[in-house]
Parts: sequence; C-alpha cells; structure tokens
Amino acid sequence: MTPSHAALEPSPWVRRWAGLLPPSASVLDVACGSGRHLRWLAGLGHRVTGVDRDAAALAALEGQGELIVADIEAGPWPLAGRSFDAVVVTHYLWRPLLPAIVASVAPGGLLVYETFAAGNASVGKPSNPDFLLRPGELLEAVRCAPTDDWRVLGYEDGFLDAPPRFVQRIAARRETLSAGAAPPRYPL
Repeated sequence: MTPSHAALEPSPWVRRWAGLLPPSASVLDVACGSGRHLRWLAGLGHRVTGVDRDAAALAALEGQGELIVADIEAGPWPLAGRSFDAVVVTHYLWRPLLPAIVASVAPGGLLVYETFAAGNASVGKPSNPDFLLRPGELLEAVRCAPTDDWRVLGYEDGFLDAPPRFVQRIAARRETLSAGAAPPRYPL
C-alpha cells in the first residue's frame, strides 16, 4: 500500500528553496490536493493559501490557512489581482494558467515549480504530452513574463530515481532592485 499524498514528505525541491522565504510569508499552493506542502509551510509559520478543485481534500485542511475550491482549468483564475511572497506548484500542469501563476508572484517573491517532463511516458504516468513539460518550458514561462525582473536561482530538467520519473523544476525570484543596488546573495 502506498502512503497517502498527505503523508508524503514535502518535495526536496520545495524544501530546498523555502529557506529563502521571509518569516510569515504569504504562500500560494496551486492544485494543493491533500496539502503536503501547504501543511508543511503552515507549520513553518507561513500564511498559506491553497487552491484545488477537490472540496473533500480541502476540507481535510480546515484550519491550515485560506482554502479555495475552484476548478482552475474550467473556470476563471480565482486569485486574479492577488500576489504572494511565494507560489508553489508540484505535480501539476495546465499550460493556459502558466502566465497567471507567474503573475501571482509578488515583487521580491519566489516561484517554486516542479512537475513531470517530456520522457516520463517511458517510465510511467503521466504519459499524456499535455501534462508533460517540454524542454525549457518553465524557463520560457519566466522569460515570457510581462516583467523582465526574474532571476533564475535553480533549474533542472532530467531524470530522477526513486520513483523513476522525468521532471522539470525551477526556482526563480522576481527581483525588486532599485537603481544601483547590489543583487541579493542566495544560498546554494
């Protein structure tokens, strides 16, 4: 029997970059499901917002933060006009939402995105190309943002073991440099 999604540890990619968040950061977890990242980030003292279409999964997260039941693939983006110190997305891809997701990162904020990539069909599911990132697609989503103030902190596109899968992931900061200011230093 496999553990439930809620019982899983947070993604190492999310854990790696969460240390860059200021105390009590506002964090959006897109397609949060049963909330493994939402719970972990709330436990670190961050103000979390989760959006998912599964009302039952969100009901189990009651008290963790702001929870929004919405079918983000069939309806309007429920967070239009809002921005967050960080936006986290794992194991989810709906290409029409990429611009809205990127736009939801506040100046100075962090985008942490990780999902399946081209090649995954050779090792399992998902195998539908509609749900597999094309090479460089996350980089392109940041580079095509209406603002040109993005700094890519980390990017990977390749194969991971245990379980075997092809993934693409990015961590990018929306910079807020004033004229002549030195860029912030990031831990590696």
